[in-house]
Amino acid sequence: MRLLLNPLLTACLSTVVVTSTVLATAQASEPVVVSSKIDTEGSVLGELIIQTLERHGIATQDRLQLGGTSVVRNALLAAEIDVYPEYTGNGAFFFDMTDSPVWNSADDAYQTVRERDAEQGLIWLQPASANNTWAMSIRQDVAETHGLDTLEDLASYLADGGEFKFAASAEFVESAQALPAFQDAYGFELSDDQLLVLSGGNTAATMRAAAQQTSGVNGAMTYGTDGGLTALGLRVLEDTLGVQPVYQPAPVIREDVLAQYPDIEGLLNDVFATLDLVTLQTLNADVAVNGRSADQVAREYLDSLDD
Repeated sequence: MRLLLNPLLTACLSTVVVTSTVLATAQASEPVVVSSKIDTEGSVLGELIIQTLERHGIATQDRLQLGGTSVVRNALLAAEIDVYPEYTGNGAFFFDMTDSPVWNSADDAYQTVRERDAEQGLIWLQPASANNTWAMSIRQDVAETHGLDTLEDLASYLADGGEFKFAASAEFVESAQALPAFQDAYGFELSDDQLLVLSGGNTAATMRAAAQQTSGVNGAMTYGTDGGLTALGLRVLEDTLGVQPVYQPAPVIREDVLAQYPDIEGLLNDVFATLDLVTLQTLNADVAVNGRSADQVAREYLDSLDD
């Protein structure tokens, strides 16, 4: 049986169809709001996310350098932003699990934040292998001369009477989770004469002391991906025993946004898979040391991946 619609009903249905189509199109074209923390590395990672999406036809809105961890995290939870780079180790604070050993394992830390945040509609994509945690670094020339790549190597070097003087903040020297934890795990102990304790917690100052060999310093408290490491000729000694919590950066995205743009996961996973420790140090240095813009650094890096 053929149904005949009267003109008024036909007009109403047409309006509904047109309106629904317009709304669907508008929704599909809404830009992905990309944010980051206010530091150098946040800017670089945020630009990598923005430019990767834009290169593949996904419109974005730039809200980079929004603020500190709590500001950006709360903005994501409130759906004010859609995606930003976060560190796996910060799950210890997000979920009140600071005493848990999971944060000392890269795999366990990632699985924990992924599972916990999935309950809140947030999806952690694959993290970079670079680890931006507290580290002990040494001058590159000393490392090469004595074959020092890990903290186990350092312990052996010290046991053999190797010359070493370490610049650090009072917090690093005194905090049970920092130098004392390294010493206990690797079986060495630095005397007062082997320490240059600087006020504050500025790694720029400790790295500069090692680079300039201030008071005989040849080692420094750093963060794993500090931009100044390469420029100042310092090498991060690998924490092979996993003494420090793992802080690997990964994009965190709202589940509904990922459902709308499912290609985002593969696109960002591919880029973050290339970010090892030296690569991220180099990108950070281009901004922090060489004074280039994060936009330019990210663009040239993505161009190099396409070559």
